[in-house]
Amino acid sequence: MYDLIIIGGGPAGLTAAIYAIRKRLNVLLVSKDLGGKTNYRLALPWVEDYQVIKGLEVVNKFRNELEYLDFARHIEPVEKVEKKGEHFIVTTKNGATLESRAVILCTGTRQQRMNVPGEKEFTMKGLCYSALSYAPLFIDKSVIVIGDEELALRSAGELSTIAREVTMVCANDKMLGSALGKKLQLAGNVKIMKDCEIMEVQGDEYARTLILKDKSGKLNEYFADGMFVEKALTPNTDMVKALVELDQQGRIVIDSGCKTNIPGLFAAGDVTNSYAEQVLIAVGEGAKAALSAYEYLLPSL
Repeated sequence: MYDLIIIGGGPAGLTAAIYAIRKRLNVLLVSKDLGGKTNYRLALPWVEDYQVIKGLEVVNKFRNELEYLDFARHIEPVEKVEKKGEHFIVTTKNGATLESRAVILCTGTRQQRMNVPGEKEFTMKGLCYSALSYAPLFIDKSVIVIGDEELALRSAGELSTIAREVTMVCANDKMLGSALGKKLQLAGNVKIMKDCEIMEVQGDEYARTLILKDKSGKLNEYFADGMFVEKALTPNTDMVKALVELDQQGRIVIDSGCKTNIPGLFAAGDVTNSYAEQVLIAVGEGAKAALSAYEYLLPSL
């Protein structure tokens, strides 16, 4: 029986684990890997490392400590979380069952991809999935934003304030009637491409060209300094979707202390309904979740 099981090894999970260890809790972090999205960093030909504020350095301090403490980690995906009386049962992919008094969920989100040739090859080499993180690197550059939901609209809006040219590729125009959508349609440096099929990403060392097919079947090439795939984020909540309250986007609903509607079950990072998908925000949320879990467990320690 553990005091606390933390599910997910990204920024929130690693931070929560180290805070819990320092509170001398009997804690186990269960995850398919360590580092989460900090294992990926966008490479651009004109950007040097010193120009980027990265959460990686912060997270690596926690990861290195946890790698040393091998008794505190279990590298395997989680399939299911159940509550049994006052305790939780965590079932892993290979069938292991782990029991704890409290659980922190830090399972993050996964990006919806284009699934076209070249996407995998050029991921994080001129093509990425977070304008919120990388937009400041594209001052006076040309960029392509792919998507038609709120995430894509927000990304195109931010990029339009600094980039020389923004090409937005969207399957439909249902979001263009919003205030931001109307602003983008009037912006002189924004071009909106509708009713196009994305065929391929091409490049050399970096992504350089997006191939689109129009309604007539003609293939067209669009060059850009960078490409952002801003389709919907899917929270990794399958293991708890029958247990915990979720919002309309499928994210775990938490309060200011990272508590869910289930006593003893906490959540932190991108998988929750907290604001903005950022590494340093996830680090802070992970710390809060660990402190909340410690307070919950304290009477029984």
